[in-house]
Parts: sequence; C-alpha cells; structure tokens
Amino acid sequence: MTGRSTRSARPTKADLLAAQGRAIPDVLAPALAVVFCGINPGLWSAATGHHFARPGNRFWPALHRSGFTPHQLDPAEQEAMLTYGLGITNLVERGTARADELTAAELVAGAEMLTSKVERLRPAWLAVLGVTAYRSAYGRRDAVVGPQSDRIGDTRVWILPNPSGLNAHYPLDRLVAEFAALRKIAID
Repeated sequence: MTGRSTRSARPTKADLLAAQGRAIPDVLAPALAVVFCGINPGLWSAATGHHFARPGNRFWPALHRSGFTPHQLDPAEQEAMLTYGLGITNLVERGTARADELTAAELVAGAEMLTSKVERLRPAWLAVLGVTAYRSAYGRRDAVVGPQSDRIGDTRVWILPNPSGLNAHYPLDRLVAEFAALRKIAID
C-alpha cells in the first residue's frame, strides 16, 4: 500500500460490545486556544479510539463550517487539531452506548478530573459539549449555552450544544452558529 488512509474504520458489532467501559486518549497540549470537552465516549468512539467518531455526530462538520479548521477533519485525523490550537477530552472517560447511562457521581468525579487537567494545561477556553452534563457535573442548574461566568483558574468556560445527531434541538446550521460564536471570541 502506498498511502495511509485517514478514514476511521467501521467497527463490527463485536467491537462495539467490547468497547463498553473503554476510555480513549485525550488530544491535549499546554496553552491551547480551545479544549472541547465531550460528555463521554460513545461505543463507536471507544471502539475506534477517535473522538466523535460515530457517523451522524456533527462535531467535525460543525468544527469546520464554523471556521475552526480549514477542512473537515475525519475522526482519525483528530491529532491535527493540535496544529490549530485545539484539543479534545471528555468529562467522563468510560465509554457507553448513551450518555444517560452515566451516574451523577460519575459526572461530578469527571468534573474534578477535568478541572485538574484544565488547571494543569491552561487552555484559554474550555468548551463543554452538553449543557445538561455541565449542569450536573458542576452543580450549575442555571447554566445555558454560551459563555459562562465560571472560570477554571484562568480558563474561560463556554457551553456548546451536544453535537450528537440525536440532539434535535440543534440542527447543523444552528450548531455551526454556536461554534462560530465561540471561534469569533477565542480565535479571531
């Protein structure tokens, strides 16, 4: 073979079953402009080792269409985010079929772990992808999508909608607009 494919491989049913509970590596470095924080890996992501890997997840299209990246990255190209000053982590490391399988205690423990990462790596912005998970994890029942008054050390916090294809409240164009509002403040 002369070239290496950057396309994520499609996991089998057995791969997905075996991915239950599996964590995936963060894509992080010190002093990034924005760290995007998912709720937890879905089974597709846990099986492939790539964030937001399930077809139908709108993270990668929204990231590109909002101007964060010059072209749409495939999940297998996630490490390229670092070249744009961007990173990815998760609130909870444990892979599940659905985020609602997580317990409140897991979300709170995840917030403590996330806070520690952010304090150590000091990104300019932390963008949490899911307002309900943020509310539960940080005890902020009044949190809404957009910039927060809360900070983690010097890091500012912004909540974005969950990019899952199941989030019917945010069609892709509206999701892109929310990502673009953050990009305008964080990058421009």
